[in-house]
Amino acid sequence: MSQNAVRTSMGWRGRAARAAELWGDGFGGLATRSVQTLAVLAVVALAVFVVVRLSVVGIPVLLAVIVASAISPWVRWMRRHGVPATAATWAALIAIVLVLGGVIALVVQAVLGQWDDLVDSAANGMGAVQAFVDGLPFAVSLPDLDQATQWARDLVASSGFRSGALAGFSATADVLTGFGVFVVVLFFFLKDGRAIWEFLLRPFHGEAYERGVRAGLEAAASFGSYLRGTTIVAAADAIGIGIGLIVLQVPLALPLAVIVFVTAFIPIVGATLAGILAALVALVANGLLPAVIVIVIVIVVNQLEGNLLQPVVMGRTLKLHPLVILIALTVGATLGGVLGAIIAVPLTAAAWSVVLVWDGSGTPARFARPRPDAERERVHARVERARAAAHGDGDADAEAGADAAVDAAGTLAPDDEPEDAGRR
Repeated sequence: MSQNAVRTSMGWRGRAARAAELWGDGFGGLATRSVQTLAVLAVVALAVFVVVRLSVVGIPVLLAVIVASAISPWVRWMRRHGVPATAATWAALIAIVLVLGGVIALVVQAVLGQWDDLVDSAANGMGAVQAFVDGLPFAVSLPDLDQATQWARDLVASSGFRSGALAGFSATADVLTGFGVFVVVLFFFLKDGRAIWEFLLRPFHGEAYERGVRAGLEAAASFGSYLRGTTIVAAADAIGIGIGLIVLQVPLALPLAVIVFVTAFIPIVGATLAGILAALVALVANGLLPAVIVIVIVIVVNQLEGNLLQPVVMGRTLKLHPLVILIALTVGATLGGVLGAIIAVPLTAAAWSVVLVWDGSGTPARFARPRPDAERERVHARVERARAAAHGDGDADAEAGADAAVDAAGTLAPDDEPEDAGRR
């Protein structure tokens, strides 16, 4: 090898060593994790955008996938106990249609029938808060509270809010069409879900095919666990807060409990917003002390649900940082309104669950693996030796050190495991 070639190789590999050292520290790992999170959120944003733009088809299909993932274990259980596949599918389909129909009927009867009363109570509650602030012995500057109150009143009283909450399902024809698509797609997903996924994977072979199988199974498991767990959590929130409202004799307790149940499908913020609404109603109808008690009840129920119930019923389904969930909610709400916020979180959880099995069962994608401390120290030692050799006098020593630097650069790819790189 000529001297110029050696210098060129040394220069490139020296830069690789410096880059490896830069990305191997804490800030480099944080930057890489941020890029990974943004990539997952970008995929979720694209999915939400497509689903909302094609709402008449996209929303029913996505809901069918999530519901089928949640109740398919029941269908498999019936098949294992001798029930024919078609009969098991029909039984599950009829059951889920009846349950959804009952929930929709309850929402319509309990909430929409008393919507105007809820709007007036919430607006009066905000007015009472403003009057309380104005009566304080010290000055509190809230110049925008009047505008915020009027904006909230106009928002919840408008037909645009009601239709926007349905994210494209405003027309009766769209509702009927979407429901029909949902039922048909759900039937085939329950009956032939695995066969459909295997058909979609036919163009792939070898490792790509195995990766597709893992991704499909893990995404389905994530969707199913999310829906089952969130439904249980939402029911617990609604029952706990609803009982508290009934004991305190707060009016509109049933509609408020139903709103708590529905909004609980929006993690972190949903139940809190419903609790604020309940506190405003209690403030107007019952006074300050009952309103404070309602707030305490909401906090206690949320803490019990978040720390005791949710980890049990959801397991690792939603092991996402709260900041990631909030960003996903914001992106979903921006692109698809209330429904976009609801579907953004399960999409994010499913996408991350796929990342965690990308290179094998229980083996995350290389960029998502934590690096053991011993391995981190060994790699940093290799980088230091490579830098020292690159500044030495002997070309042979420099080239050997540069080779070590290149190896270290590959090993220092954020959250990678170098020992497994050659085997995967």
